[in-house]
Amino acid sequence: MTKLKNLNLDFLKAANISPAVTCLSDDIAASVDFSKYVAFPGFCDVHVHFREPGFSYKETIKSGSLAAARGGFTAVCTMPNLSPVPDSLAHVTEQLDIIGRDAAIKVVPYGSITVGQKGQALSDMEAMAPFVAGYSDDGVDVRSDSLMRAAMEKAKSLGKMIVAHCEIKYEGIGYIHDGVYARAHGHRGITSESEYLQVARDIALAKETGCAYHVCHISTKESVALIRQAKKEGVDITCETGPHYLVLDDSCLQEHGRFKMNPPLRDAKDREALVEGLLDGTVDMIATDHAPHASEEKEKGLASSAFGVVGIETAFPVMYTKLVKEGILSLDRLVELMCHNPRRRFNLPVGNDFTVWDLDALVTVDPEEFLSKGHATPFEGWQLYGKNLLTVHDGKIVYQSK
Repeated sequence: MTKLKNLNLDFLKAANISPAVTCLSDDIAASVDFSKYVAFPGFCDVHVHFREPGFSYKETIKSGSLAAARGGFTAVCTMPNLSPVPDSLAHVTEQLDIIGRDAAIKVVPYGSITVGQKGQALSDMEAMAPFVAGYSDDGVDVRSDSLMRAAMEKAKSLGKMIVAHCEIKYEGIGYIHDGVYARAHGHRGITSESEYLQVARDIALAKETGCAYHVCHISTKESVALIRQAKKEGVDITCETGPHYLVLDDSCLQEHGRFKMNPPLRDAKDREALVEGLLDGTVDMIATDHAPHASEEKEKGLASSAFGVVGIETAFPVMYTKLVKEGILSLDRLVELMCHNPRRRFNLPVGNDFTVWDLDALVTVDPEEFLSKGHATPFEGWQLYGKNLLTVHDGKIVYQSK
């Protein structure tokens, strides 16, 4: 939390300051104070899908970054599930051009680990290195041990990180957790082993190569235990989990696509292990895996809807309401998880960025109010504490509540 002084929010409102236009002084982030409101350094989300280029009907750099600003985020890292896949300098430059034109906040892309994310040959990692946050084939696993070893060796030589989606996909794999709900309702399940066995494989390779390694969206208790042990052994490893995995489990499932994501909601013991991982430092950061789709892609039930839910506009209120206000996590620890830790690991300084919240405001989650093109959220209708009033990036207001 940042202690802020000498800026009156009512004055800003009265002045009718418009988003992304008006410059504020360089020292504002260190000099603002509100008696009623709380200001935080700009949050950082290292796992988002802004869908452009290639899938702009789902989301764009512009809509995604504005949604991020509404959620209090001023820096994000975008996953490479795009067309073209950012697997070469030419392809990543296409994305960077859009970012330079349309982004309201700092947006840093990942390069893919393999060409076309097909798991057969390494991407042009060296050419992309100056422009990317790291390398990921998010959405698919790198099945070949030798190829992942080569990727880690190359990333280490470039001073970059491997950011891994850990999932062993197999014939007949399901679409929700292989647990009580799946069996009771006749759904095909995704086993916990499909995640944690790949985590174990990658930990061994990271230990062997010395590569900086980050695990995406962990969801199982076994993954938490493996990462905890790897840290004790000195492996250069960090990990993230998402808000939905921390406050929901498969007992909360409904027959609607807004409850379908990958990895899936696991059982209560997995959720409890993830929370314990936040408390003991095993889980380093909270990332949303913000994954917007068109409405028709999310209205086909659990079996047929696309994987992915949106979360960048609700992340802080969900975590504040369900973890901080319930006494599970301190507010300072939440700020570490949503700002300082991801920025430190991914070298994204906070600079002049901050966000101002009314923590006493009770807000009902209404997807129709989202700035994201995606509306599928498992938190629809929830009443949450915390309303973002203002987000400032690089001395400019990028979001101001109405």
